Amino acid sequence: MEFRRPKPISDRQKDVIAKTAQYSAHHYDSLPVVMHAGKGSKLYDLDGNEYIDMLAGYSVVNFGHGNSRLNEVMLRQMGKGTIFSNVAYNRTYAEFCEELVSFTCIAGRALIMNSGAEAVEKAIKLARKWGYVRKGVERDRAEIIVTNSNFHGRTMGVLSASPVAKYRMGFGPFLPGFVQVPFGSTEHLKEAITLNTVAFLVEPVQGEGGFMFPPAGYFQEVVKLCQANDVLLILDEIPTAFGRTGYNFPHEADGIVPDVLILGKALGGGLVPVSAVVAKEEVISVLGPGHDGSTFGGNPLACAVGSAVLDLIQDNNWAEEASEKGEYFLKKLEELGMTVRGRGLFIGVELTSAYDAHRVCVELLAEGIFTINARRNVVRFTPPFVVSLEEIDYTVEAFRRVLRIT
Repeated sequence: MEFRRPKPISDRQKDVIAKTAQYSAHHYDSLPVVMHAGKGSKLYDLDGNEYIDMLAGYSVVNFGHGNSRLNEVMLRQMGKGTIFSNVAYNRTYAEFCEELVSFTCIAGRALIMNSGAEAVEKAIKLARKWGYVRKGVERDRAEIIVTNSNFHGRTMGVLSASPVAKYRMGFGPFLPGFVQVPFGSTEHLKEAITLNTVAFLVEPVQGEGGFMFPPAGYFQEVVKLCQANDVLLILDEIPTAFGRTGYNFPHEADGIVPDVLILGKALGGGLVPVSAVVAKEEVISVLGPGHDGSTFGGNPLACAVGSAVLDLIQDNNWAEEASEKGEYFLKKLEELGMTVRGRGLFIGVELTSAYDAHRVCVELLAEGIFTINARRNVVRFTPPFVVSLEEIDYTVEAFRRVLRIT
């Protein structure tokens, strides 16, 4: 298989970049390329240059760009209707909720939303409501514990829980009621729990926070602490579910089941935004009519695609494929002598202070590799599961060239 470095961007790409800078809010430090199309594990810019996608839309496009099976379902549903309003019942919605609840193995119900950050907001509301109704926490005193390396989005609620000054600067005052503890420390978690604690909201794998993985036995102890103190365990698995870490859900690696599970990204198959909160019956039952709502959440188009994603996962062992390819990828990257952390096809390489991770990603782009950095000076490698071993080999060699490792 032959790989060619892309040519320098043309004037028409530069024109698009300039127009974006002029008319769009500057909220991303984007790489200098105008992507135009995608197929499988490849992306193509406006000039037809080819790139190996090592980002997958932040783990949105797990099953490859232009997945024909998902496309067919989406087009078929578009012919029937895309939104009818949530004041009417809809079979597509009912069947999707049933399938999702069954697939997660959480004995409860689902709340369907659009974006991941929106789903986290709903989980925060749910936890607080549960705390007042079921646990008996004094009104407006509920506390939620989060980690000090978290990333749950950029809406005001979750931003209030963020440890990153850059994300928070200029947006206060923030929502009270969040307490931060170090990820991986049950001692700090134990010390932080009070009578007002309603939940521990945590990513079982810290992606944006630097691709951090829990120490062995951590989550088993977390479950014991939460149960002993009547605290909900809320897992944010938005970028890591649906096979990404070699498991359908990353918490399966620890043999636990959360009280509340937050899902998104790959649930929409890279076609439409779909997110969900799945919670145990005794938790989600505190919500009644008027307590929440969403104009687009649970629309028939999103639900049809979401169901197709769940069917696709159950008909193909994507988790095993991600596990096998991830193991191969990890070994190749470890040969470079860098700090590599990963599970399945969720891999981060922490660079030394001699490198700037964002600059490295810009140089990788010139090699035909598309990805972006995370915090802690990490370069992320989260390709679609359809990536080939040859593409992995080329990526590692391109990474070696950019890092100037002989």
